[in-house]
Amino acid sequence: MTPKTEKNIILFVGTAIKKYVEGVRAYEKKHGTTYRIALIRDKRKEMSQSQKDMLKHIDIVIQCNILSEKKLEEAILPYKNNILSVVARGDNRIPLLTRIIPYVPKLKYPSLESIHASTDKILMRQKLSKHDRKLSPPFMVVSDMQKDTIQKIKKRVGFPLVVKPSGLSSSKLVTICFHKEELEQALKRVFKKLNGVNKKNKEKKQKVLVEQFMDGLMYSVDCYVTGRETIYFCPMVHIKTGNDIGFDDFFGYRQMTPTLLNKKNIEKAHTVSKQAIKALKLKNTSVHIELFKTEGGWKIIELTPRLGGFRHAMYQLSYGIDHNMNDIFMHVPKKPFVPKKRKGYTAALKFFAKKEGRLTKLTGIKKAQKLESLHEIMINKKIGSRCRYAKNGGGSVFNIILFNENRSKLLADIR
Repeated sequence: MTPKTEKNIILFVGTAIKKYVEGVRAYEKKHGTTYRIALIRDKRKEMSQSQKDMLKHIDIVIQCNILSEKKLEEAILPYKNNILSVVARGDNRIPLLTRIIPYVPKLKYPSLESIHASTDKILMRQKLSKHDRKLSPPFMVVSDMQKDTIQKIKKRVGFPLVVKPSGLSSSKLVTICFHKEELEQALKRVFKKLNGVNKKNKEKKQKVLVEQFMDGLMYSVDCYVTGRETIYFCPMVHIKTGNDIGFDDFFGYRQMTPTLLNKKNIEKAHTVSKQAIKALKLKNTSVHIELFKTEGGWKIIELTPRLGGFRHAMYQLSYGIDHNMNDIFMHVPKKPFVPKKRKGYTAALKFFAKKEGRLTKLTGIKKAQKLESLHEIMINKKIGSRCRYAKNGGGSVFNIILFNENRSKLLADIR
């Protein structure tokens, strides 16, 4: 009788982030299990020093030309029968995941069509609208900024509106426009950026999503969708954007859980989320969903087959949910464990520079380190680094995660 092959390799795609690797090791210690952590990356790309430092925590490093199907298949082949799960962290890692999925056919994933629909903002809107027009706001897809195009936008969408480039992650180049001049400037900036990103494919006509601006409160929720389309929701998260605090930008400034939403409102948010998941036919995956609570009901901003930012720490601190391992086990598949008992309140904050340019000083870190609620500070830039707004492709200067059993104390520390 042929011995059963042990599936114990967890393969991270593109990069292995320290907190997720540490999460696997913590799970091993708690449950008395052993996994081999593997990383597959593009050998043509240089690694940063922090990425090189992470390699000592990785059991298997696979490097190949990821654009070559033959090289990719050859690189995965020696480990194919031992791979337990393949995971991508972040929108920019999902394209590589889709290229790997065909070579691990025994693992459970959404269809490539569903993944594509949930990572392309335009296709996503089209799928949602076809399923139920009430799920999302009026929108229009544009490929130029001619006068007749501007007129059609004014008529079909109206002001205020939001310009969103398809396929770019997070809040990059997302711009709110209140009048024609702002719309023209936004489209000019977005098309210039997209043409730069796609230099190698000049014949491809770039498309941009223009949709009605939704006025309301922003929330998000992560969930796990099984192969039988059973959905396990994690707690709701309230989001305050950069725009809410005076920035002309839409980065997620503050994310906080639990929220003050009542049971009825949470159920309504779940109902809309379920419809969006059904529209995109997502299953065998974790899903991150962003929504607006408007006067006209809950509306979908977007949903994508990955974990939300900061969610592993937030759900772990507030509820004891191991979001990292639940996500890994979705592809085995194994039922997720989602405790409901609240342990406290968690907030994650992103701090951007007030002006674009070179970072000349960084203040407030020592003061933050003295906060009772402090859990973690992540400094992303150093003196002299270039600072840009999220809408222009920039990242935060530093991030902070706070936790407190008492909501009032947490809010006091945030202030």
